[in-house]
Amino acid sequence: MILLDAYALIAFLIGGPAAGEVRGLLRSGEAGVATANLAEALDVSARVHGLPIARATDVLDPLFETSLTAVDLDRDTARRSADVRARHYHRRSRAISLADAILIASAGPGDRIATADAALLAVAEAEGGTTIRLPSES
Repeated sequence: MILLDAYALIAFLIGGPAAGEVRGLLRSGEAGVATANLAEALDVSARVHGLPIARATDVLDPLFETSLTAVDLDRDTARRSADVRARHYHRRSRAISLADAILIASAGPGDRIATADAALLAVAEAEGGTTIRLPSES
């Protein structure tokens, strides 16, 4: 599975720099999203970009029927998430969010994480994960 972070979903929803790559990942049929990243994407899309949550869910909900898998947070993943963030978080050099840590902990063997977030990429790779670097806004 290719796990999309909030940035990837936001880019898809608002037409950001990674929108084309994310569309391709969604078409692959291998895309997934940790529910914490889904919540973050909906929040940021509404709060920062002015896209109403109802409109964003209208766009995303059909994808959950065809090409996007929701990865729910269970207790074991919650514990792994806390461990990842506790070991890797640094306010200046690796300011990963809790949602980022959940994404990393949600990745299973063979999964890849798609993001443009340098800190998330670094921590995912430090944890032995495979990543896909998406284009960023800068």
